[in-house]
Amino acid sequence: MTIRSHFDFIFLGAGCASLSLLLRLIRSEKFGDKKILLIDKDAKKSNDRTWCFWEKENGFFDEIVFRKWNTISFLSDDYNADMKIAPYQYKMIRGIDFYEYCFKEISKHRNIEFVQANIDEWDYQEKLLSIKLNDAEYRFDNTILFSSIYKDNSKGKKVIKLLQHFKGWIIETQKSSFDTQKATMMDFRINQNNGTSFVYVLPFDEKTALVEYTLFTKQLLEPEEYDEQLKNYIKSFLGIEHYKVSEIEFGVIPMTNEKFSFESNGWNIGTAGGQTKASSGYTFQFIQKKSQQIADCLIAGKSLKQIPQSPRRFNFYDNTLLEILYHNKLPGKQIFTTMFKKNKPQQVLRFLDNESSVKDELKIISSLPTWPFLKAAIKQL
Repeated sequence: MTIRSHFDFIFLGAGCASLSLLLRLIRSEKFGDKKILLIDKDAKKSNDRTWCFWEKENGFFDEIVFRKWNTISFLSDDYNADMKIAPYQYKMIRGIDFYEYCFKEISKHRNIEFVQANIDEWDYQEKLLSIKLNDAEYRFDNTILFSSIYKDNSKGKKVIKLLQHFKGWIIETQKSSFDTQKATMMDFRINQNNGTSFVYVLPFDEKTALVEYTLFTKQLLEPEEYDEQLKNYIKSFLGIEHYKVSEIEFGVIPMTNEKFSFESNGWNIGTAGGQTKASSGYTFQFIQKKSQQIADCLIAGKSLKQIPQSPRRFNFYDNTLLEILYHNKLPGKQIFTTMFKKNKPQQVLRFLDNESSVKDELKIISSLPTWPFLKAAIKQL
C-alpha cells in the first residue's frame, strides 16, 4: 500500500458523516487544489443500512431518496393513528445508493484518494498525524483530521449505556400486501419482554417492504431471536404467510449520556462527534446539519471552534429519558405512545429533531407522567 506523504484533509471512516462533509466540500468547488485522503476498512459496496428521517424541503441528498411518505403510522395496544405530517415528508435513503452516489462523485476528482485499510490507532497533535494502517505506521504533517470512528471511552457510575439494535428484512410477497401511501414509524404491539421494542415497516411497492425489528436495551439478543420476532410480526401483525427475504440488514447504535467532544484527537464527526441523538438513535439529519456547519466554516476560512453547540437543554431531555429507560422506571412503549397520542405529530418530530420551541417542549413534557420524569430530571441535574 503506497500513500503519498502529504494531505490537507484526512478522513478516518468513510460512512455517512465523512461522505456527507466531503460531498459538501466537493460541491463548493473551493477545495480542488487540496489533497484529501479517505480511509476505511470497508469498500462500501453493500446495502448495509437504511436511513430514515423527516424533512420539510428537498435536502442535500434528495436526489437519492428511495421513497417518501406524507403519512406515518403509529401503533400500540391502546392507540393507533395514521398521521399526516405536512409540511414534513418521511424519507428513506438506502445505504448502497448513498455510497454509490458519493463515490461516483469522488471518483471524478483526482485530488481525492480512497484507501481501504484497517485503522489500528492514531494520534493527532498540532496538525501532525501519526497513524497505523494494516500494522504499518504513517506520519502526516500540516493536515486537518476528521474522524468518525466511535470509541467507547465512557467511565463512571453516572454513565448510562443503552444500545439501539435492529435487524431488518426486505421481504417480497406473492400478492399485494402493503399500503404504499404510508410508512409505519413505530409499531409497539409486539411483546416487550426484551425491553423497549418496536417494528417499523417501509413499503417500497405493494409487494415489497423493509420490515425492521428494533430494540433499546442493555444487551444484544441471540441472532435467532431477531429472526423469530420478525417471523412472528410478519405472520401475526401483517398477516403474510408466504414471502421471500431478499435482503438482510443489522446494526447497533450507542445510546448514552456520555459527553462527546467535537475536538479531541482530531475533529470528531458522526456518532463519534455526538451526532447520534441519545434518546432515539436518530443520526442522519444531525450529521447533515453538522456537515453543513463545518463546510461553511472551512469555505469561509473560519476556525471550526466557532461552530455553536446544540442547546444544552436537548441533552438534558435526552439524558432524562435515558435514565428512565435504563432503570425501567417507565416502559418505553408507554412513553412514546403518550407522546404521539397527546401531541401533534409535527410537534413531536420537531422535538426529536432538536428544533422545537420551549413552548413545544413544555407541551410535550407536561403530557408525560410527571413523577417518574421529575425524579429522573432531578437525578440528571
